[in-house]
Amino acid sequence: MTTASDIPLSTRATWEVPAFDVSFWSGVQHPWCVVIPVINEGERINSLLSRMVALNLEDLADIIIVDGGSTDGSLEGTWLREKGVCGLLVKTGAGKLSAQLRCAYAFALDQGYQGIITIDGNDKDDPEAIPRFIDALKRGVDFVQASRFLAGGVAENTPRSRDFAIRFIHAPMLSVFSGFRWTDTTQGFRAYSKRLLLDPRVSTFRNKFETYELLAYLSFRAPKLGFRCEELPTIRRYPKGEVPTKISSVRGNLAIMKVLLKTCFGHYNPNENSANDG
Repeated sequence: MTTASDIPLSTRATWEVPAFDVSFWSGVQHPWCVVIPVINEGERINSLLSRMVALNLEDLADIIIVDGGSTDGSLEGTWLREKGVCGLLVKTGAGKLSAQLRCAYAFALDQGYQGIITIDGNDKDDPEAIPRFIDALKRGVDFVQASRFLAGGVAENTPRSRDFAIRFIHAPMLSVFSGFRWTDTTQGFRAYSKRLLLDPRVSTFRNKFETYELLAYLSFRAPKLGFRCEELPTIRRYPKGEVPTKISSVRGNLAIMKVLLKTCFGHYNPNENSANDG
């Protein structure tokens, strides 16, 4: 294992990170990186990267894609480098979104990045907000959450059932139990400081984070521990007649609600429910 960071090897050895391959890596250019989780995103990932190129975002942060095992050929060839992508990681171990994120976050911290921005690869979020995320990290914010519901934000074509669940169930519950007033808690457009991700009281790298657990957990745990949190207004557009998501309408939403309840009652906190850790 090669690490360019100041993370003690004894600490790094305790991390539970799924196996992954590094398809290519151009090296660190900036203190910040943008992690994009993808799986079978087709033309959507090309569209997102094209928008990022138009904004010259590669001049502000390194772009790292973490693939969950795409089979659609959307990441093949050299075009990723032409779009400013610095690295492509391919998860080969078990797990879904949270496992992908653990791969990418571990890799990024090993390289010494000071902060990580994450944006979904399905092209629903407008990357124009990324410079504001970086500015917030520079100001010392530890957790920056995108919100389509703040003044200045845009929520376009959001399915009604999802809009209701976020506004009246998910965000209010996390707000009450975390002590921070969240307005938009299910989307993955966010940023984390190195300090937050490395704090042993957070214990980011555990195998119990497999699907959507890590997103809810960090929204709960960061404010509880006194980390500086902030929401920023952003634009989130669903295409008309299509809902580009990996969450199934019934089973997936029930799973998210189960994760929410377990999060709010401390199930994922380290050193609690120790029989279930790992």
